[in-house]
Amino acid sequence: MGWKGILGFDYGIVQAPLGPDISGPELVSVVANAGALAFLRCPDWECPEYVRDMIRKTRTLTNKPFGIGLVLAFPHEENLKAILEEKVAVLQLYWGDVSEELVCRAHNAGVKVVPQVGSVEAAKKAIDVGVDGIIVQGREAGGHVIGQVKKICPKVDEGLMALLPRVVDLVGEQDIPVIAAGGIVDARGYIAALALGARGVALGTRFLATEESYAHPIYKEKLIEYSMTEHTNIFGRARWPGAPQRVLQTPFFSEWKSLPENADETDQPVIGRSTIHGVEKEIKRFAGTVPNKTTTGDIESMAMYAGQGVGLIKEILLAGEVVKTIVKEAQFLIQQQFQDAY
Repeated sequence: MGWKGILGFDYGIVQAPLGPDISGPELVSVVANAGALAFLRCPDWECPEYVRDMIRKTRTLTNKPFGIGLVLAFPHEENLKAILEEKVAVLQLYWGDVSEELVCRAHNAGVKVVPQVGSVEAAKKAIDVGVDGIIVQGREAGGHVIGQVKKICPKVDEGLMALLPRVVDLVGEQDIPVIAAGGIVDARGYIAALALGARGVALGTRFLATEESYAHPIYKEKLIEYSMTEHTNIFGRARWPGAPQRVLQTPFFSEWKSLPENADETDQPVIGRSTIHGVEKEIKRFAGTVPNKTTTGDIESMAMYAGQGVGLIKEILLAGEVVKTIVKEAQFLIQQQFQDAY
């Protein structure tokens, strides 16, 4: 069973790009050194020199290949140019149509392209423009969930179990690895995804809850404390309209989850401050900005994204140990437990 090796990496494990800056050089380098595919997260505003510096800093910490995630819904052309000139191994794209022209530019720079999709229709478009892999995101995923957006996926509200094999069937014999994302945090989820035809898994929440992630310590504590999540749209309505999220069911969220649809963060009080990708920013209530290590203020009233698998996370681990443990346990399940069952 093909439990290792995608896109030239040792293992079929992917550390998802964690916004706005939670997957920085420290996390990415450790995951890359462990043999997995790790993604930096590109800023949501144009700052090409900062992007270059972030990529170069990561290269001082690892000699292994890595990638960067880019959200197409925000200004990105200058950042994209810097990414391609720096020749990262893999460009992950999200929340927008991936054009054939963009894929050709990346390939000409020696960069592989892997979009994240939330529907069969989006997967077909990606295949048609020549992408190198596809991340299939089910509604179980934490953070922004594209399959829940009716304007983008009007007929879709699918969990990973239903969506993943349909995309696998669509890819067929083409050499385009399908990577499963949404609620996966351990070897059991990894094996389940392989059984459905995936060749790898993308983990966000599990890597969020690691020593090297740039998340605020209180945010990490809450990932251990709370086990339930909910799909919502109360965060970031003005900044990123039509982008629903899955969040932890914190006391703050439970109190405000029925926020009127005509309300957003623009007229809300400032509840904290953060330095994000080197820029100082105010955080208003409902802004949707997760707290990083620099954040001050009312941390527990900020957005805390998490996938449905969060209840399986019992401790904060070293990121390298996450990779090693999943691989080791996946091998055991495949080679011993499943064989012993027959």
